[in-house]
Amino acid sequence: MDTDQITSPACEFAMAFTSTRRGARLARRLVSQRLDAWGYPYDSPVNETVTLIAAELCANAVSHGHVPGRDFHLRLTSAAGSVRVEVSDTRTECRPDPALVGLPDDDAESGRGLLLVAALSGAWGVRDRLPGPGKTVWADVAVASGAPAEISRPAP
Repeated sequence: MDTDQITSPACEFAMAFTSTRRGARLARRLVSQRLDAWGYPYDSPVNETVTLIAAELCANAVSHGHVPGRDFHLRLTSAAGSVRVEVSDTRTECRPDPALVGLPDDDAESGRGLLLVAALSGAWGVRDRLPGPGKTVWADVAVASGAPAEISRPAP
């Protein structure tokens, strides 16, 4: 899958959230609910994986992408064997670089979230937010065709 937006998703959910911990928590819950409505039950690997990725990206938007008075935006799409999570904020700096994600110091209390995103998704990246200032961090999760509750892991 390329790094552009999914252009014709079979299912789509998009919403703005306050750039607070409460907003991130609400976004995570709505992702899980929406996936359940799309046929990925709450206890399925797809729902659990995509919800975890969404939680991390939303938490990062609140922690590192917060601009006072500005919301973050979440877009969830499902199309042809893939579910994509996109989280946009209005801060143009602090862009994560997928090529540079590595282990933090052993005694660091944070810094492992994007490692989880990289490990759980088939691909992830960052691009300019369209429209407007900021960035969008996205992650794709491959879904086994014909079995909505199963996840297709990329080969090592």
